[in-house]
Amino acid sequence: MEKIAIIGSGPAGYTAAIYASRALLQPILITGSLPGGQLTQTTDIENYPAYPDAISGFELMEAFKKQAEKFGTRIVFDNVESVELKNGGPHKLLLANGEEIITKALIIATGASPKWLGLESEKRFMAKGVSACATCDGAFFKGQNVVVVGGGDTAMEEAIFLTRFASKVYVVHRRDKLRASKIMAERAMKNPKIEFIWNSVVIDIFGENQVEGVIVKNVLSNQVSEIKVNGYFAALGHTPNTSIFKGMLEMDEYGYIITKEPGTRTNINGVFAAGDCADKIFRQAITAAGMGCKAAIEAERWLEN
Repeated sequence: MEKIAIIGSGPAGYTAAIYASRALLQPILITGSLPGGQLTQTTDIENYPAYPDAISGFELMEAFKKQAEKFGTRIVFDNVESVELKNGGPHKLLLANGEEIITKALIIATGASPKWLGLESEKRFMAKGVSACATCDGAFFKGQNVVVVGGGDTAMEEAIFLTRFASKVYVVHRRDKLRASKIMAERAMKNPKIEFIWNSVVIDIFGENQVEGVIVKNVLSNQVSEIKVNGYFAALGHTPNTSIFKGMLEMDEYGYIITKEPGTRTNINGVFAAGDCADKIFRQAITAAGMGCKAAIEAERWLEN
């Protein structure tokens, strides 16, 4: 039986592993389908402390991994297909390869996935002008034009944030009114740098090696037009990767795991959650790492007791 298992290999998972392994708990970490998490799909990261000249997401997560392994974390490159959680443990994890892991404590750091329109060009230009995080990538578009897709509070927050850097921010929304709260909608509509493209959808992104523009279709007239932009931001929300825990762990209406503030404990004794699977507000590498630290410390204390 394992003392502690960690599901997920983003900043939260690896930080939890570093703390747990330094506490001599010999953690086992299951990476999931995208080792290193969402961050590996980001080219340059300028806002993570200690890297003033930027570092690629892949390099940063490789450093996390090496540090976790250095202190004794065992890493399994596989997916968790199903779980059986028991109040107070032990908890059972079934991997895709058929292996079964039984653990006293469990840290869930499965992250969240951004919602996309599903365009092939979104994948082709990923990290080449396509992003789902204005806070992460907005500074790369100083003095340039960008487009934000969406009409909710997230889209308005992203658009307003981007006006700090971009010359022009186009907001493309399929309806003629926003889903965002009144205060957020008014704030965005009063911003002189933001222009709304109503009743429209982005049907493609074009460019050579980087985003050079988007093709937009009006859903009422079917008229197609081009908008020259250097950045494309999907602001359609996120889906937490928590489906295998439904019916066992308390979640909000969107599927984010509910933790007992200010910590990371869930409603099941011995199960902790950290990172974007439990955080729908900040969704940053640094905040995820901080939650991973808290989860490992809480799990260590729980095991001692």
